[in-house]
Amino acid sequence: MASLPHPIQYQGSKRNLAANILGFVPGRVGRLVEPFAGTAAISIAASFKGITQEFWINDLNKPLVKLLELIIEKPSEIADQYTKIWNDQHEDSISHYLQVREEFNRTNEPKLFLYLLARCVKGAVRYNSNGLFNQSPDKRRKGTQPEKMRKNIEGVSKLLKGKCKFTYLDYRDVLAEVQGHDFVYIDPPYQGVSGDRDSRYVSRIDFNDFVLALEELNRRAIAFAVSYDGKRGNKIFGNNLPEELGLKRIEIEVGRSSQSTLLGREEVTVESLYLSPSLLKEPVLNMGSYICRVPKQQDIWE
Repeated sequence: MASLPHPIQYQGSKRNLAANILGFVPGRVGRLVEPFAGTAAISIAASFKGITQEFWINDLNKPLVKLLELIIEKPSEIADQYTKIWNDQHEDSISHYLQVREEFNRTNEPKLFLYLLARCVKGAVRYNSNGLFNQSPDKRRKGTQPEKMRKNIEGVSKLLKGKCKFTYLDYRDVLAEVQGHDFVYIDPPYQGVSGDRDSRYVSRIDFNDFVLALEELNRRAIAFAVSYDGKRGNKIFGNNLPEELGLKRIEIEVGRSSQSTLLGREEVTVESLYLSPSLLKEPVLNMGSYICRVPKQQDIWE
């Protein structure tokens, strides 16, 4: 797949896996639904590939959804604001970042969030116990150049403008409303790296509740795919989803993480992708013991 625009640097994004994930979607679908949208990487790629032109972008992180809505529906406005904030950092960039972070935590203004995501360490979102964004600035760089950011924003807007529904609901409320013509891509916080004390997510999900929600999708014959667990080297993250769900588990090898490379470890990260029974009925799927290799380094569980 050609290089796609992505304004938001976000650890755990499926940007580099989107082509592989969408390779299991047969033909066109009525709508693509992302209950845990993150940076909406799958929606961006699906629009580019012409899989659908209708999208539901949802995430419990309200400022992130609001930021995506600005990028898609008001690209010039958010690009201009980013340029202003970025240019204001040059006298004392660290102090500037901390001031922007403080204001964001007070207001939840999505225009400020874009700068923080572009400038924070490794694009890694972190929150304290009070739910406030507390990631530090990357001292080696000052974030995406405004010209490049504007180009990426305009590219995403061109692909998705006027085609999206934006919400910040609990994922169960979204799944309750999906329809038979939808394809649902589900990318929740992974087991083993999320919990009550984990700082990288706004919220966690309960495993049993999640399994029940997938059972209900199966009962309604909804086509869906789930990214949910995996491993790095000999370390396994979470348990497999129950066999009773009838899902086909695919392993996607995403290569060595940058952290493993820095530590000199020969650790390969592998993600699991689960395909629903409704999706497996499609004749275009012929997977066998499929393992896909994505050569680019990823920072999925760092």
